[in-house]
Amino acid sequence: MTDQAPKRAPEPSGVDLARVALRAAKEAARARGDAAQQKKQARRGGGLRSGARADGRDPMALGAAINRLITERGWEAPAAVGGVMGRWPEIVGENLAKHCVPEKYDEDERVLVVRCDSTAWATNLRLLAPQLVARLNEDLGHGTVRMIKVLGPGGPARRYGPLRAPGSTGPGDTYG
Repeated sequence: MTDQAPKRAPEPSGVDLARVALRAAKEAARARGDAAQQKKQARRGGGLRSGARADGRDPMALGAAINRLITERGWEAPAAVGGVMGRWPEIVGENLAKHCVPEKYDEDERVLVVRCDSTAWATNLRLLAPQLVARLNEDLGHGTVRMIKVLGPGGPARRYGPLRAPGSTGPGDTYG
């Protein structure tokens, strides 16, 4: 067993940095505008008060708050892929969805990991992978998914005990 360094979140670069900088500039401009408006009200003797018009102090709907958080954090692609995982049967078809399930999406590598319940279905999905990548990219945007990594079925749980030879893989090497 090898020691693997824990995965660190990658540093944003390029377009991601530009998005974050633009969002920060918009928020700062909005905050300056709100502060100026509050100062103007305070000079007129109004102080802080809520009016008939919407302002930054009004409550926000949950959906709008979540969408704002996704946009601020740059989570658009992972959220879109999560939606695809929820609509998996619609995208790949009912028959394939019964035997293959998406497990995770690696945003850095842009790889979707799918586990199949038999080696036959895993082989079938490997043959269909290029068409499936094209269909996913049509839905999510070009380049969101570069590759589909297909995993076969997991073997039975490993049992360790007195009748087990140390270091042996046992029957697990026949699965997948």
